[in-house]
Amino acid sequence: MKKYIVIILPLFAWTSCSKIEETITETINKTTESVKQKAQNAVHETVSNSINSMTGAENAQFQEVFPQGDRAMISDFKGKKFSFPNGSPAYFFKYKADKELLIPFLEQQETSSEEKSDQVVKKIDGKSFIDKLSFVEKFLPANTIDMTFLEDLKNDKSIEYYKLKRFPNSSTLIYNPKSKQVFQFVEVSQ
Repeated sequence: MKKYIVIILPLFAWTSCSKIEETITETINKTTESVKQKAQNAVHETVSNSINSMTGAENAQFQEVFPQGDRAMISDFKGKKFSFPNGSPAYFFKYKADKELLIPFLEQQETSSEEKSDQVVKKIDGKSFIDKLSFVEKFLPANTIDMTFLEDLKNDKSIEYYKLKRFPNSSTLIYNPKSKQVFQFVEVSQ
């Protein structure tokens, strides 16, 4: 009988240790998953709140940003104003204009700091700008800003991209020379 007890006791102890180890491993895994899920939820909520504050878009007029703008210079105008999470206002304008009139007009805009401002519009590579827009598009609530034009921009090699900073405004222009369609993003520094 002692032989059986000597054999069964270590077997029972080993089985108990295995069960305890399995329980500990299971508890650690559940806790790890719970912490990961809570962290993901917190990040998602923070991003959602930031995007929601950024995308509370309202209609805007060209003259809000460019009060000296001649209404005859632009046509088919649509504009939206929204705020970034840091509170800085920004504008998205879509209109048709002649580049030879628009660019000199923008270069002549008043500035509150000539040192921080560009004197002339700079032609830029649009790929990084399109990549940024594509990224932002993923987070925008439906119907905030119509972003269907992105596909056209990605595929049309004749599209021109320009940047101009006339402090506090910083404009990025996307210009289609065929249709004279302009997409303008204006960030206002505070």
